[in-house]
Amino acid sequence: MPRRPGRRSSVPVLCLAVLCGCADSCEPCPENGRCVDGKLECVRGFKKYGNRCVEDGLLTRTANKIAELLQRRVCDEHAQALCGQPGKISFKQLDISNMADELLSNDPAHLTADGIQVVKDRVLQSAHGFFETTSTDDEAEAFKCPDLVAELHRPLDCQVRQWIARNVVFVATFSILFAALLRILWSVYKRQALSKRAEKIYEQVCEILEETAINAKIGNSECEPWVVTSWLRDHLLVTRERRNALLWKKVEELILEDSRIDQYPKVIKGESKVVLEWQASGSLSGKIKNMQGAPGKTRRSSVGAIRLAEEICGSSSCSSSSKDKEQRSTRKEGTNAFMGIFLFDSKRDDI
Repeated sequence: MPRRPGRRSSVPVLCLAVLCGCADSCEPCPENGRCVDGKLECVRGFKKYGNRCVEDGLLTRTANKIAELLQRRVCDEHAQALCGQPGKISFKQLDISNMADELLSNDPAHLTADGIQVVKDRVLQSAHGFFETTSTDDEAEAFKCPDLVAELHRPLDCQVRQWIARNVVFVATFSILFAALLRILWSVYKRQALSKRAEKIYEQVCEILEETAINAKIGNSECEPWVVTSWLRDHLLVTRERRNALLWKKVEELILEDSRIDQYPKVIKGESKVVLEWQASGSLSGKIKNMQGAPGKTRRSSVGAIRLAEEICGSSSCSSSSKDKEQRSTRKEGTNAFMGIFLFDSKRDDI
């Protein structure tokens, strides 16, 4: 049924019947649109696109960003209060509006006055939906960040401190057990490292004693086949290891368990010393044959042992034996000269 001219309809129209002359030619206004002087105009925050009103993307993005910054600022204040630092929990409507204005003034979107108002309205609408409503001491309406969200905004160090305070018994028990476990693991590691080092030094002791005995039997019969224990210790251990009495004690235990090594006291230069001597004659004979057959092919690991044996012999017996050999050679040369003179005189008498 056609509408009478001059009568308004409850549905928004682009033009009134009195203007177009026929009620049937009028069209309903689109959503977020209105009729102004017979023309379509979109409400603030929307743009005209044909006969429709579409949302302004710039205003939407700006409103979402400002709303997120506002929520973060309010929740950070609440989180600081939860951590015992100066902070504010409840904010009045005016405080929220002032913070929105401050954030909008710092935004570089360069909106118009109408656009700023649209963004602010959306930000305040988003704040009403996000924040919890409470009341202040003067019974005024206020807003605050939800407690669960505020706890997520706490700094990490604050979260750790509060968690430890709530679980102090568990933390103390765990710390004691963890420290005990670390101490046990460290002790096991040190014991294993000490055993490996002691075994390595023990092997070097065996090589030195064996080479010393070989050196005493081959061409150096004046040299002693034994080695002073303290000399071996100072030769094989570095300065840092000499302070660890347990290391050499472990080496001595391995030496005592070896039946090939004989340990006995001996007086050297008026002092009582403990000496070690290699007693495995079977293995020595094989080594002697190998050294006699191929004197230039000695083991690389035996060089240190031979040098140590030469140093020991050279400092005592070998030096004296070399002097004896020089004296014997001198006496032999003198005897030969005397015999030559005696034979020459005999021949001259015969003539």
